[in-house]
Amino acid sequence: MIRLRRPSVFAVLLTIFGVAVFCALGAWQLERAAYKETVLARFHNAAGAPLVSLADARADREPDAYPHVKVTGNLEGNRVYLLDDQMRAGRLGVMVFVPFKPDDSARVLLVNLGFLARMGPDTTTLPDIPPIPGHAVTLEGIYAPPPLPGLKLGGNPLPREKTWPKLVTFIDLHQIAADLGAAVYPHVLLTDPDPHSAYIRSWTANVMLPARHRAYALQWFTFAIAAIVMFFVLHRVNRDDASSETKE
Repeated sequence: MIRLRRPSVFAVLLTIFGVAVFCALGAWQLERAAYKETVLARFHNAAGAPLVSLADARADREPDAYPHVKVTGNLEGNRVYLLDDQMRAGRLGVMVFVPFKPDDSARVLLVNLGFLARMGPDTTTLPDIPPIPGHAVTLEGIYAPPPLPGLKLGGNPLPREKTWPKLVTFIDLHQIAADLGAAVYPHVLLTDPDPHSAYIRSWTANVMLPARHRAYALQWFTFAIAAIVMFFVLHRVNRDDASSETKE
């Protein structure tokens, strides 16, 4: 039978507080996982949702709404941004972003045309960009936040780029607005897939996956269990101590 020495009030309160905090954090991560599943389902269904205007998409204040937008205007094919170090189906390449001027807005909408693989035996050659229409076009796609930047090691080369297309390591809409000298929409347009296009358009939502939230939840619940175990270990009476107490 395990015997425990009487714990101090501080030790009891500290353990209860720690377990409560860890369990609350674990429950919060499980809630985030459920929410992210809803977001991913919403994003997955966005391409098949009814089309709305860009103005209506901007008026919708619901977070993570991912409206399916239809917009008419002109692509600025002479000013292209290439987001480097992208992977699709095991191939290294770039995402092609082109400024787009909607007919009914003074702002610029940054359009993601899709992925192009790098060329050459060592994949160091930038891909050839297909001709971009110089006339008015109508685009359809998902109005979504720009790609997550990840680690910004070494900074973005955009300020040092002088010729087009400009190579970037992350999409910073404030930098791009300054580079274009124009106001830019806070989200980008992920153009709908086109079987006749040279671009690969397989989009994913910029959210942490539910599995990672569940992993964090497991971590917090493990901390709670560890706190309880530690409490009992620290207050357990060793056999030698119990024997000496009996002899006395």
